[in-house]
Amino acid sequence: MTEIQLQHVTYVYGRGTPFEKKALDDVCLTFAPGKITGLMGHTGSGKSTIAQLLNGLLRADAGTVLLNGEDIWKDPKQMRQIRFRVGLVFQYPEYQLFEETVRKDIAYGPNNMGLSAPEVEARVLRSAAFCGISPDILDKSPFELSGGQKRRVAIAGIMAMEPEVLVLDEPSAGLDPRGRREILGGIRDYQKQTGKTMIIISHSMEDMAVYADRLAVLKDGKLVYHDDKEAVFSHGDELVKMGLSVPQISRVMCGLSDAGIAVARNIFDVPTALTCLLTLLREKQGADLHVNASEK
Repeated sequence: MTEIQLQHVTYVYGRGTPFEKKALDDVCLTFAPGKITGLMGHTGSGKSTIAQLLNGLLRADAGTVLLNGEDIWKDPKQMRQIRFRVGLVFQYPEYQLFEETVRKDIAYGPNNMGLSAPEVEARVLRSAAFCGISPDILDKSPFELSGGQKRRVAIAGIMAMEPEVLVLDEPSAGLDPRGRREILGGIRDYQKQTGKTMIIISHSMEDMAVYADRLAVLKDGKLVYHDDKEAVFSHGDELVKMGLSVPQISRVMCGLSDAGIAVARNIFDVPTALTCLLTLLREKQGADLHVNASEK
């Protein structure tokens, strides 16, 4: 499993100009190998800057980006290989599609890696399957597809390069709830089957409660929280002040607890909440039956 980390990283846009802005300020952050980390924060907090630093599209003004313990800028001539190892899916990646067919678009990255034709085709089919792309559309033009299908094609194109680390910037942005579930579910399945280190940039705490293992939260270019999602969500009031929130189901469970109902407060997804409430209901029904039997 691959580890990627930021060590005391600072990045400034427009340095030396009247528009100078510090996007990241002395950030130290290690992304858990073989896990999905949700990178959260309000607009302008530095999330997308981190994504581009990890992939080598930007170079830190101070500090170091390490991939398996080595500075990614140790040899700038190897940066092309670094970008194969750290895949980056930009927000709204469907706008970058350009090939004649879906197959060719997905194959573009692997072809540039110099792989054999059989290996390229195998990767195209694997990544298409992960992204829910049916074989019958592989030879269609990507421009005939719906917005959600185009998004799948763009993500599949990065997956086909089989990077060690995959960074996705708002992969479900602009999609309806079903589209979000399908895209994020496919990404989660891909991670489980491959064991890749993954970073998902998102503003949706609801989504990250379901699909992420850990959360890192930024505010004004500084790292505020980095922990298991349960620990991060426990700072609900602070997250709200930062323009974020905790999942709605968490607020429901806390409200029930405050009302004296014996439910756990640290529940952040609907399936777990449903299990908890059904268990509580069965226990109550069992207790009522016991009381009724005793009265007889």
